[in-house]
Amino acid sequence: MIQSFATRSHNHQLVIHTENLTRRFGDFVAVDHLNLDVEAGQVLGYLGPNGSGKTTTIRMLLGLLHPSEGRAEVLGLDVAAQPDAVRARTGYMSQKFALYGELTALENLTFYAGVYGVNSTARVREMLDTLGLAAVRDQRVYNLSTGWRQRLALATAIIHKPGLLFLDEPTSGVDPVARRAFWDIIYDLAAQGITIMVSTHYMDEAEYCTTVGIMRDGRLLALDAPDRLKQALPGQVWEVHADPMLDALDWLETQPFVLRAALAGDHLRVVTPTDVDAGALRSALTARAIQVLQLTPGVATMEDVFMTLSARND
Repeated sequence: MIQSFATRSHNHQLVIHTENLTRRFGDFVAVDHLNLDVEAGQVLGYLGPNGSGKTTTIRMLLGLLHPSEGRAEVLGLDVAAQPDAVRARTGYMSQKFALYGELTALENLTFYAGVYGVNSTARVREMLDTLGLAAVRDQRVYNLSTGWRQRLALATAIIHKPGLLFLDEPTSGVDPVARRAFWDIIYDLAAQGITIMVSTHYMDEAEYCTTVGIMRDGRLLALDAPDRLKQALPGQVWEVHADPMLDALDWLETQPFVLRAALAGDHLRVVTPTDVDAGALRSALTARAIQVLQLTPGVATMEDVFMTLSARND
């Protein structure tokens, strides 16, 4: 049972608390009765495909969108009643980096520092150094690569030392090396005591988070640590090398004893209920004149968890 705001007023551990938070656009329900608690110090990965409600959630938590139903509290503040106070104490990096292309990196950072009332040139220099931006400080933003713009956008979002940072698809369109470097920065910020909520549709990025919320069609399907979510996967993963492979995939996808079947490079990843053993799976395929070259147990990934949970909620 969710405690009311009043009974939790002295509990400062919850940085985000929502009660049945809902947003409709006409007949479309973008976020559907979301109940979410995020404790201080967490890196919450908000995981789901495009259109699952991740951005709408963040915009409601920032007070940029009014909920159709329910309520939210951020850093102890009621979002509907105190949206300006919420935005002053949080950082937000949107999918489309809000940077001025004609200005240099330094000019952008100085401008945003002024917006937040930060008049310390030392803080600006600290951000340039911390995020490795000193080398491009005098370059105009339109000349910077996506990776550099990403870092600069992050710097503008944390220039005022927020207690909570929202990152909306921050690594979309960034190469794998820059993605990895960006997550190193996120870890460093979390170590400094900043709570971070990061939305992503990259399943592998969920592995970097302390907690993962899985969204689909506006609903929160699960919320827990990545390892616990994988341990709770309601099935067994199998690595199946079969010939012909596509025939095997087509058939497995239609079977009631298969929770999930997907291509994984040169083989198939199949998730079955735990009462289906290797012998039963092999026999079922062989009976369809499909040759099983190799069949071994696999290790669950966040993609397995997401796809299996999604299938169960269709």
